[in-house]
Amino acid sequence: MARKSMKVPPRIAIIMDGNGRWATRKGLPRIEGHREGEKSVTSTVRMSVELGLEALTLYAFSTENWRRPADEVKFLMSFNRDLLDLRVQEFHESNVKIRFMGRRGRIPGSLWNKMVESMELTRGNTGLKLNVAFNYGGRAELVDAMKAIGEEIASGRLKPGSITEKTVGRHLYAPDLPDYDLMIRTAGEIRVSNFLLWEIAYAELYYTPTLWPDFRGKHLVEAVEEYNRRIRKFGGLG
Repeated sequence: MARKSMKVPPRIAIIMDGNGRWATRKGLPRIEGHREGEKSVTSTVRMSVELGLEALTLYAFSTENWRRPADEVKFLMSFNRDLLDLRVQEFHESNVKIRFMGRRGRIPGSLWNKMVESMELTRGNTGLKLNVAFNYGGRAELVDAMKAIGEEIASGRLKPGSITEKTVGRHLYAPDLPDYDLMIRTAGEIRVSNFLLWEIAYAELYYTPTLWPDFRGKHLVEAVEEYNRRIRKFGGLG
């Protein structure tokens, strides 16, 4: 499909899966898969900018990932800090606005400081909204939203009978973003793994056998091409 004729979905989310398997197949330590995955992040962000996406959300570290071996978790904390050092200036120059979604708890101070610095640096940018889901879980997000709504009810600012879907949406981690149009998962797994449970309710789901360290901008284009072959019905007849 010609690039110019494609309808680009404004909001795309990606579950970046397969780093460990990529490394294992090559006889390398698991952390090498994460290192190689950095190239995939950079290539995908660059292509997202080129395609003119409104938002790209990457599932970087889930609330369940703390269960992984301690050495791997420690590496991921320092790796993501170093990744920000390496790429945030490039993304800033590309007018990318960076935001982190998830719970603050358990994130090391050095990494959190880098996250805050990157958000502050790119706060005024008006191009691609790059949302990084870190220490994120879809159920945790909904629990946090329900707590916030409960506090409003308790204070008398909100009546239970007035709660709507929009009320819930206003209390999610990224309340300014409408629902996602396309969700991509790499490495051939066919599940959503507690990712954006509310926001992908009507998203098109695209699963590719490509492992995340092998994923590049061209694979994002392939997913968009498949999206163009879908008929979105939203419960109707299309």
